[in-house]
Amino acid sequence: MYVKREKICLIIRSITIKIAKIAPVGLHIMFISELCQILKVLQQQCKQCKHLMMLMNCQSEQRKKHKHRIPGVMKPIIYLVYLSVFISFRIGDVIALPPIIQLGAIFTEDQRSSNIESAFKYAVYRINKDKNILPDTQLVYDIKYAPRDDTFRTTKQVCRQLEHGVQVLFGPTDPLLAGHIQSICESFDLPHIETRIDLDTTIKEFSINLYPSQYHLNLAYRDLMVYLNWTKVAVIYEEDYGLFKQQDLMYTTADLRTEMYIRQASPDTYRQILRAIRQKEIYKIIVDTNPINIKSFFRSILQLQMNDYRYHYMFTTFDLETFDLEDFKYNSVNITAFRLVDVQSQLYTDIVEQMQKFPHSGLNIVEGHPYIQTQPALMFDAVYAFAAGLTAFDGSHTLKVTNLSCELEEPWDDGLSLYNYINTATLNGLTGKIDFVEGRRKAFKVDLLKLKHERIQKVGFWTDSIGVNITDPSAFYDTNVANITLVVMTRQEKPYVMVKEDTNLTGNARFEGFCIDLLKSIATQVGFHYKIELVPDNMYGVFNPETNTWNGIVRELMERRADLAVASMTINYARESVIDFTKPFMNLGIGILFKVPTSQPTRLFSFMNPLAMEIWLYVLAAYILVSFALFVMARFSPYEWSIPYSCQKDSDIVENQFSISNSFWFITGTFLRQSSGLNPKATSTRIVGGIWWFFTLIIISSYTANLAAFLTVERMITPIESASDLAEQTDISYGTLEGGSTMTFFRDSKIGIYQKMWRYMENRKSAVFVRTYEEGIKRVMEGDYAFLMESTMLDYAVQRDCNLTQIGGLLDSKGYGIATPKGSPWRDPMSLAILELQEKGIIQMLYDKWWKNTGDVCNRDDKSKESKANALGVENIGGVFVVLLCGLALAVVVAILEFCYNSKKTVQTENQSLCSEMAEELRFAMHCHTSKQRPSMKHNCAKCMPASTYVPQGPTTSASVTSGLAGIPHHLSGVQYNYLN
Repeated sequence: MYVKREKICLIIRSITIKIAKIAPVGLHIMFISELCQILKVLQQQCKQCKHLMMLMNCQSEQRKKHKHRIPGVMKPIIYLVYLSVFISFRIGDVIALPPIIQLGAIFTEDQRSSNIESAFKYAVYRINKDKNILPDTQLVYDIKYAPRDDTFRTTKQVCRQLEHGVQVLFGPTDPLLAGHIQSICESFDLPHIETRIDLDTTIKEFSINLYPSQYHLNLAYRDLMVYLNWTKVAVIYEEDYGLFKQQDLMYTTADLRTEMYIRQASPDTYRQILRAIRQKEIYKIIVDTNPINIKSFFRSILQLQMNDYRYHYMFTTFDLETFDLEDFKYNSVNITAFRLVDVQSQLYTDIVEQMQKFPHSGLNIVEGHPYIQTQPALMFDAVYAFAAGLTAFDGSHTLKVTNLSCELEEPWDDGLSLYNYINTATLNGLTGKIDFVEGRRKAFKVDLLKLKHERIQKVGFWTDSIGVNITDPSAFYDTNVANITLVVMTRQEKPYVMVKEDTNLTGNARFEGFCIDLLKSIATQVGFHYKIELVPDNMYGVFNPETNTWNGIVRELMERRADLAVASMTINYARESVIDFTKPFMNLGIGILFKVPTSQPTRLFSFMNPLAMEIWLYVLAAYILVSFALFVMARFSPYEWSIPYSCQKDSDIVENQFSISNSFWFITGTFLRQSSGLNPKATSTRIVGGIWWFFTLIIISSYTANLAAFLTVERMITPIESASDLAEQTDISYGTLEGGSTMTFFRDSKIGIYQKMWRYMENRKSAVFVRTYEEGIKRVMEGDYAFLMESTMLDYAVQRDCNLTQIGGLLDSKGYGIATPKGSPWRDPMSLAILELQEKGIIQMLYDKWWKNTGDVCNRDDKSKESKANALGVENIGGVFVVLLCGLALAVVVAILEFCYNSKKTVQTENQSLCSEMAEELRFAMHCHTSKQRPSMKHNCAKCMPASTYVPQGPTTSASVTSGLAGIPHHLSGVQYNYLN
């Protein structure tokens, strides 16, 4: 016999009353309060005991009124009661489920004998057959049918089921009827298990819903839209509540900035709505219609021919595989949907195999294979979730079957416990892992389906923890589009896009260049044909704030007149906000193109360049200053005065060797590292000489060290070396390409130097802006103009003209990319193709082909590789020879003047004519083989010889005299001479 918990509660109540009668009147209330405190331990074990709950509720009120302590006499009685209750629970708590549990189900009239009903019946049958789930209990179902939107008849059906003792209610899927039944279940504490879309986010008591919440489904849609880069989307919904279903998609976030076009449609207005969407050039469409009307929607798509590769339809139904997509398999249209049923699980395979044995299995046939739709699968999992709750309930409680009545409105005592156990159940079903939080399903997974290769395939999945996970990225970039021809917009620009000179060529064969070869490689890899067109206004695209419009290639893409743009088109923020770009295929920056500076003209006296002009002046000043200092110090110092001739040692006449001329000669000789024949004797003059020698050592060494560099390195006159130099001057004008990204860079820059340069260019628009790169390069060659251009074009120009060069470094860093319209499906496959081409080195090979291996590259002298300096020419050191010749000429002139002056003095002494004296002296000087000695012109020496000596000619002359006169000519013998030593 089973002992009921209610009986235990009654025992506790009777014991409490008896003790209260024995105890004094003032103590029984405090006893009850203490008893309530002790019985807190039993609260979880006896939730439905109303008497116990009454005692628990009285605790706070009684303690507020009576704060006295219980006498010690009452404590043993209280502990005795507690012990008796504990023993009663431990001995008499025998737990079990009733042998029969009845399940109630409400289906609409149109669901009679449907797949949902068959799945419900099969789930009950399978649980009863499996003794591992409920070994001692059989499930019996009670199915009722009600018309849609008829709440009165539905209420009658539910009340009949309650009177028959159902312990749970399943269904219906109609939102109006489901809400009404939910309120009834809440009134009677009866678990209500649903498999429908519920937009109400509030917590519902006694409700268990296996259908994923719309909030999480919208997250899945958003994640997929972000992955596919949808920026302009149309949402078509059918039911009145469809707008509320998709409201989370309408919020703009940092990762999803989408323009939404929302329309409510019906089968009668499908064509009208789709035509409006086509006129607005919207190609991404979310379809939230009743699955019954999807065939009609497909028919409208075909009639309007909105079934090419540009369109992408995302259906909210979980059963896309069950529809006939034969008309969409061969035209590359994109159709995507999510699937809740886990068809790849072993459980699904086993159940489908077993269900096929029944005549009304509830299976659909898809491409010759049995398939369980979402609603039947959810109903199947709902029955198993209820069975899992019963299994957990069986281990801790006794389920009391009660026949409820709508008239009495008395709740079921065990309904709350049963609901809690169902809510905590965890199992794996046909729809994946099933877990609940407050009656809502969590941690579910949906598969992503895509029409690919003429059939629906799984290409990824989504979970709330991971987000969208694409396992087959190629599904969204299908290469099986050989019949698709894309319009490619471009702009003629060397070496990216060039028109061949052959006028007989037509179509794509007219063009050549780096971008043409790159486009050919990408088209082969991605899989499409293309038609190349030149942009009409020959502009890349720049935004005009005055007219709020774009021009050039950007406008062509925005207006969908082109599918791609392959050119030297820079990726920047302004363009990225209105069109899409692939990954950059080339990185670059802005550089300054300038004419090669003319080399510094070689001067005849370039050997003076190692020292600045002021240094030369300082050296000259030092030369004069030291010369005069030496002269003055020599005059003041007594040690510099000496007897001029050793033959007159007793003479009172002394002589100083450092005259003005000798002082300058001494300084000159030491400066040129030569001897002058003069030697300082005094300490002061020697100090002056030593300091001067040290000075000349440093000066000459520095000059020699710097002379080689100045004579062997070619000097260039560079008026500008950076952008700041360009901004600080006005002699050299500068500009950029009109309507290009470089102009936009300077216009939008916040850097002071670039803002200053932009103001300069804006004030001289007609004079500095050019329409083509060729025009800008031509202006640079004319001189006094710097062209701000992108580094790749700059390299191309510099490598082909040795008169051009780059000034400074790059002003920014950016890249070239292939442009597509917003939301184009071609962006991501082309990005993948570009990355692959970069990894294989094909793009670098194309760069070398069009930049370096064209045959017209300028052969520059790579001076950095030379190991020796340039040879010096006459133009480098010719001035040294000029100085030498000038010095020789000056010496000749001085010698002639000295000769004339000395001849004049001799004539006055000897009374001869000037001409005869000069002729005699000249004749002696011109004799090359005569003696190195000559007679002095001074016949009387007043210093050394006081009187003349007569030397007769003859053999009697002494040997000493004869030897002393050996060098004198015979015609001069017997004359008085003073010989020079």
